[in-house]
Amino acid sequence: MKQPIYTGSWGKCHIQGITVDLKKGFIYYSFTTKLIKATLSGEIVGSVDGLMGHLGCIDFNEEDGRVYGSLEYKNDSIGKGILRALGSGEQLEDAFYIAIFDVDKIDRMDMDAEQDGIMTSVYLKEVALDYNGFGQNRAGERVPHRYGCSGIDGTAFGPMFGAPDDAKQYLFVAYGIYSDLTREDNDHQILLCYDTKDWSRYERPLSQRSMHQNGPAAPDGKFFIYTGNTTYGVQNLEYDASVHAYWMAVYPGKKPTFPNYKLFAADASAAPRKAKLRGLAEEGMLLELKHAGNLDEKSGIYGWQFSHGDTGLFAAGDGTYYISEHHCSEAGQCSFIYQYVWNEKTPFILKD
Repeated sequence: MKQPIYTGSWGKCHIQGITVDLKKGFIYYSFTTKLIKATLSGEIVGSVDGLMGHLGCIDFNEEDGRVYGSLEYKNDSIGKGILRALGSGEQLEDAFYIAIFDVDKIDRMDMDAEQDGIMTSVYLKEVALDYNGFGQNRAGERVPHRYGCSGIDGTAFGPMFGAPDDAKQYLFVAYGIYSDLTREDNDHQILLCYDTKDWSRYERPLSQRSMHQNGPAAPDGKFFIYTGNTTYGVQNLEYDASVHAYWMAVYPGKKPTFPNYKLFAADASAAPRKAKLRGLAEEGMLLELKHAGNLDEKSGIYGWQFSHGDTGLFAAGDGTYYISEHHCSEAGQCSFIYQYVWNEKTPFILKD
C-alpha cells in the first residue's frame, strides 16, 4: 500500500464510506450516487453509476464476496440536495434499501446500477415504519419521525453482541437520526440486525421510478445504545475483531448536556439487555458502550473526539485500519485513505 491512497475526484457529492477486500486487494468507495472500485495502490478499476438516492456506508461480506451498502431515497433536504447536485428534476418516493453489489463484475467505468445486472436491493420495512412514524418532543407535542429516524447510513457485518468473533455473522444497519434539540426521544443510536443468509428470496434489481418493497417483514433484532443525539446518526459503522467492538463514527451532536463525541465504540462482548430507554416511554434491547477513551462523568458516556472516520472507516481485524480523510479539489469531491493503528487514548494513530 502507498500512503495514502488517493480516491480520485468524483463530482459534487462527497465520499460516504469505504470497505476493503483484503484477499483480492481491492478497495471500494461510496461517493453518494456511485460506487468506485480501485486497487490498494490507487488504480481505478471501474465504477457503478446511475443512483439518484444516497448510497452511504458500505461493507464487504466475506461470505459471498459482495459489497453491501445503505441506500435511501427521501424527499427531505438531503434527498433534494442530491437530486440538485445531479441536475435531476425527478420526484422519487421515500424508500430504504440495502444495495448489494456483485463487485467481481465491476470491470469498467460508468456501469449502470439498474441496467448492467450488477446491483440488487432489499427493502427495509422497519426503517420506513419509523421514518414515517411519530415521536414526542419535550413539550409533549407529536412530532414526525419515530426516534428521530432520518433513514439509514451505517452498515457492518459482524457477530451478535455477546457472541465470539467466529460466531454467525449478521448485517447490522444503523439509523440516521435527525438533530433536534427539542426532543429527548432521539438520544440513542439504533442498530437493526439482519440474517442475510436467505436474502436471495428478497433481492430484486432496483427500478428507481418504480420502487419495490421486497424485504423482511421485521429485523432479527433492534438495539439501542445511549450516546446522546448526533447529527444524522451513525455515518460509518464497522466491526473490529481486534478490540471486539462496533465503531460508530458520527457527525457530532449539538445538545449541551452531552459530550458530543465524534466516535463511539459499542461493546461487542456485552450481550443486549432489556431495559427502560431514557427519554422514551418504552423498553428496548440496550447495548453498552465500551469503557474506553474519554468518560463524560455527567452523562456516563464514553467516546473520542477523533477527527476522521465519518466518511469511511475499515478495520482489518488485526489492529490496523483504513480511514478516509475527506477533501474537495477543483475537480470535485475526493478523499485520501490513510492507514492507522490502534491506540486506546486517541484511539488511532497513523501507521509508520
